[in-house]
Amino acid sequence: MQQYWKDYDPAGFYDELISTPGNARLPAKKLISYLKSLSPEDVDVRRNAAESTIQAMGVTFTVYTDEGNIDRSWPLDIIPRVIAKKQWDVAAKGLEQRLQALNMFIDDLYHDQKIIKDGVIPEFVLKQSANYRKECEGVSPAHGVWAHICGTDLVRAGDGEFYVLEDNLRVPSGVSYMLENRSIMKRVFPEVFESVDIAPIGDYPARLFDTLSALAPRKQKKPVIAVLTPGIFNSAYFEHAFLAQQMGVELVEGSDLVVADDDCVYMKTVAGLEMVDVIYRRIDDLFLDPEVFHKDSVLGVPGLMRAWRAGKVALANAPGAGVADDKVVYAYVPQVIKYYLDQDPIIPNVETFLCYEDKQREYVLANLDKLVVKPANESGGYGMLVGPHSTKKERETFAGLIKANPRNYIAQPTLDLSTAPTIIGKCTPEPRHLDLRPFILQGKSTYVTTGGLTRVAMKKGSLVVNSSQGGGSKDTWIVDTEGDKGVAPKANTAKSQAQSQGGETK
Repeated sequence: MQQYWKDYDPAGFYDELISTPGNARLPAKKLISYLKSLSPEDVDVRRNAAESTIQAMGVTFTVYTDEGNIDRSWPLDIIPRVIAKKQWDVAAKGLEQRLQALNMFIDDLYHDQKIIKDGVIPEFVLKQSANYRKECEGVSPAHGVWAHICGTDLVRAGDGEFYVLEDNLRVPSGVSYMLENRSIMKRVFPEVFESVDIAPIGDYPARLFDTLSALAPRKQKKPVIAVLTPGIFNSAYFEHAFLAQQMGVELVEGSDLVVADDDCVYMKTVAGLEMVDVIYRRIDDLFLDPEVFHKDSVLGVPGLMRAWRAGKVALANAPGAGVADDKVVYAYVPQVIKYYLDQDPIIPNVETFLCYEDKQREYVLANLDKLVVKPANESGGYGMLVGPHSTKKERETFAGLIKANPRNYIAQPTLDLSTAPTIIGKCTPEPRHLDLRPFILQGKSTYVTTGGLTRVAMKKGSLVVNSSQGGGSKDTWIVDTEGDKGVAPKANTAKSQAQSQGGETK
């Protein structure tokens, strides 16, 4: 593979592993040295081993299409993304800071709305928010926390610094794939893990369990916790089942729960009804309780909001937390951090244009071919315009949408997203753009994953990394170069690697 790596060229983009053609960045030196020692056959054996493991473990996600729902094996590229621990420690502090401020913001909105009265955020931004829930006004969740699990999307630009692309505070997904990616990579590259100081991530389920336990209204040794799923046809069902199993808690659907006259939530079991203390809900607000939201919802639990408002059950994330998911609110997060914490943001936002402001809207409309336009409350890469890759007709359509509802759109520059080597075709490493979704837990205390889920655009030149849009993923290694073990990893041959996976070379 020596020649492949000599020829690897990120074409002017900041690359996560390679600083200049032929030269690896310090945290990735041992990994690149190891990869160079592999033959194309060795790489192919490892890639096939990863794919076989994914299929055997049933790691899947669902894509919704016009033809129906399709279950697909989780796409994992076997070249990991590597980040220096010293840089990650700073980013982790920035993520803690951001979630703390956002939770203070959400709590303020459902109580005194001081940030509105003080003119930091315009009142109409709140009034026109699709995810503001009047039903949550006056509620005070435990520890003042509304978003207990957050997935913040980070990108690295040409300067090598991290920027926040967006916050996901409703029902963020992807953490199970982060954990499974690591499990698979340990099987594929065991010799590298023996010689490189890679920060572990396996404690996430225990941390999540502790975060949820601390929310329980009843003070008892082992509160009853359940993961509420919409069911097997949901795109993230694998994750719901995985997390419930890892935490040792029940996986339930709405029909498994009932709210009694005492406003407590009970789970139906073979031994009778059992009181539930905490629900980690993976259902959107509007489907949670047919008594309050969508009357025809069969996914939720009648009376659940009543039980939550009465303080008889804790919900994570709390209903209404999605008000801070709004991409217009995102533009104000630096001011939110300053307002509540009196601090400057540790991680900056991407420059953002608000289409409801006349001058900014004029600029956006005049530069649609250069910008990325996003609706305020969509996710998964849907409903957006990537200007440089758009057609004239698409730009005309978006111009009409923006003019009709300017509050619903923001625009951002087309970023020079960082790249990382990705195995394409005949085991050839090629640069592909990527982002990173770390996960932050906040309850009694705060925890940030060491790394996160790296999502990668598998198409050349594409900036769309979502798995639902054809993207893939990578394991994310936070490497401590200061605690370097000093031993270079040695590659097993293709034959020994195949035999260790229980297979034969071909």
